[in-house]
Amino acid sequence: MSAPDEPPYLKGLNPKQRQAVEALDGPVLVLAGAGTGKTRVLTTRLAHILFTGRAWPSQILAVTFTNRAARDMKERVEALIGRSTESMWIGTFHAIGARILRRHAELVGLKSNFTILDADDQLRLGKQVLEAANIDEKRWPARGLMAIIDFWKNRGLIPDKITAGEKREFANGQSIELYRHYRDRLKALNAADFGDLLLHCLTIFTSRPDVLAEYQRRFKYILVDEYQDSNVAQYLWLRLLAQGSHNICCVGDDDQSIYGWRGAEVGNILRFETDFPGATVIRLEQNYRSTKHILGAASDLIACNAGRLGKTLWTESDGGEKIRVRGVWDGEEEARFVADEIEALQRRRHALSQIAILVRAGFQTREFEERFLNLGIPYRVVGGLRFYERQEIRDGIAYLRVLAQPDDDLAFERIVNVPKRGIGEATMQAVHKAARAAGLPLIQAAKALIETDEIKAHARRSLTQLLENFDRWRAKLPEMPHAELAELVLDESGYTAMWQNDKSPDAPGRLENLKELVAAIAEFESLPGFLEHVSLVMENTETAGADMVNIMTLHSAKGLEFDTVFLPGWEEQLFPHQRALDEGGVKSLEEERRLAYVGLTRARHRAIVSFAANRRMYDTWQSAIPSRFVDELPEAHVERMSDPGLYGAETPSGMAEAQVAFVPGPRSRRPPVIEGRAYRVSERKRKSSGGFKAGDEVFHQKFGYGKIRAVEGDKLEIAFSTGVKKVLDSFVERA
Repeated sequence: MSAPDEPPYLKGLNPKQRQAVEALDGPVLVLAGAGTGKTRVLTTRLAHILFTGRAWPSQILAVTFTNRAARDMKERVEALIGRSTESMWIGTFHAIGARILRRHAELVGLKSNFTILDADDQLRLGKQVLEAANIDEKRWPARGLMAIIDFWKNRGLIPDKITAGEKREFANGQSIELYRHYRDRLKALNAADFGDLLLHCLTIFTSRPDVLAEYQRRFKYILVDEYQDSNVAQYLWLRLLAQGSHNICCVGDDDQSIYGWRGAEVGNILRFETDFPGATVIRLEQNYRSTKHILGAASDLIACNAGRLGKTLWTESDGGEKIRVRGVWDGEEEARFVADEIEALQRRRHALSQIAILVRAGFQTREFEERFLNLGIPYRVVGGLRFYERQEIRDGIAYLRVLAQPDDDLAFERIVNVPKRGIGEATMQAVHKAARAAGLPLIQAAKALIETDEIKAHARRSLTQLLENFDRWRAKLPEMPHAELAELVLDESGYTAMWQNDKSPDAPGRLENLKELVAAIAEFESLPGFLEHVSLVMENTETAGADMVNIMTLHSAKGLEFDTVFLPGWEEQLFPHQRALDEGGVKSLEEERRLAYVGLTRARHRAIVSFAANRRMYDTWQSAIPSRFVDELPEAHVERMSDPGLYGAETPSGMAEAQVAFVPGPRSRRPPVIEGRAYRVSERKRKSSGGFKAGDEVFHQKFGYGKIRAVEGDKLEIAFSTGVKKVLDSFVERA
């Protein structure tokens, strides 16, 4: 029972939360599971430090990852203590770093009024550096250089400190020298980018012990939010500052570290006790968000990870609904199933704003968007654009609009120099002038103009080539399947190659979206029919009212919560994503599993997982097997089901599976029949591998002959002539 004279902010805390608030001496790690009241603990701890007189506001450093989190922390602390926190150092890593750097800018060759460059300015500067080094920016894009420099800065590396293991291939081995030139240009401009705000501080702290000692004395208490998302530079910065008082409290969840692709190091939180000897570790495990079934399933799933400190979430609430795992025929059927479920929830007065669809890859949103538009279900895409609003999709459609309608001036203007062809503003002004004078569409005016010397020779050659390409593509319209023609246009125009050569982190996703665009086109009888559909979709993108279903990626969902969560696409190669596994191996697999854990723990009352037996990915039908994460969901907390007639009867233990062999057709909306027969579905429960072992030669009806490389339960990794595939053992026979 609470003491009568204790401060009111301590009332209502559970024992572990209270321990985290009152443990004020020495290093403390608070492992705060999803929905366990992390923010409340952080703000109450700050208030407690001030209330007990342990430090003045100006002696506290509280670091967050977003401005919103910093504002929220300030407001909550002020509400608890009843006075301003203006003198407290609360802010993001970048904001605090900038504040320190402005006081000591001259120590790194800057003035205190230095400019902080945004992403666009950084990119322009990168292009200038490449140009000065006579490097072809088309072959070695500035985005790629900036991604490499950002990687190094996130790891706290200046050019002279980059080791062989940290090197990145770019411009035939010139990346380090380009990084050095980039830094020199920044200093000449009296500017810093976001990475510099901490990197320069690290340089100052390590080269000037007196300055470091000043801040070590100043900050009696350091608090860090979302510590599992910290990168190497942030870790080094914090560790230096904490060597003064040693009163550092890091709050985070190793099971929710999902940003490795942007520099986050889960190892920072895993080795906290090594970095800070004598640290107190407090686990917040009582969840106030989700039901017992959701927490039980999520806990068993994440327990499959080896790289974690370990905790088990629990709740005092009732069990609620079991997690439903649904197997469907294909992606279109999955979208129909989800939409039907949402309409049923809506009839029960479930708020649409409390429903979320969390996808692994951005291209997955299209089929849901199409279905919702057809049914009139209002939705929003959170943290990104709707599918047809994305830059690469608009560009791709513009090419197709010019193909189908040569008089479409707006579409022609959009893509005439995308990718860059040397058709600049002066050339287009000349084309516009000729079009106005003759009353012609831009393409017709351009055809007349290239017969003259009105424009420069290089631009004239490029424009001639583009117009000839459109004429050649247009001639194929009557004879070539329109989806194949769309793919041909994107490839031969250089647009696909532009994104293939782009080294920025979002380039692979843009390529996936382009392939999904081609898949969408194949669903229509003609190219004009598709373009008309897109026009109607774009016309209806704004839906009145705020009550909308939320569609977002799993990465965007972190920190959010909803009454009902749909988790589609739980299939091998999609989730876990094959590209992540190829690039990072076991480390990336564990991050993918943490992503699944984050997805499940967004749900308050119900979570519905789905996977398809067939998935049209990148304009190719693929047989799919359920994600290994489906296997890892415990039977006690899961209700497994499948479409009638497809997966067979529901089974209380184990999921009946289906795999379909088929020959993909470029115009097919669904997997076609095989040799005139209906879809052949084989069904069985999960069993052992049936005696197969690595080295066995086998035959698969779709992929042909191959040799087994690895066996994992009932899943086989087989090297076929078409590449390495993962299949179920029941779909192969010994050769």
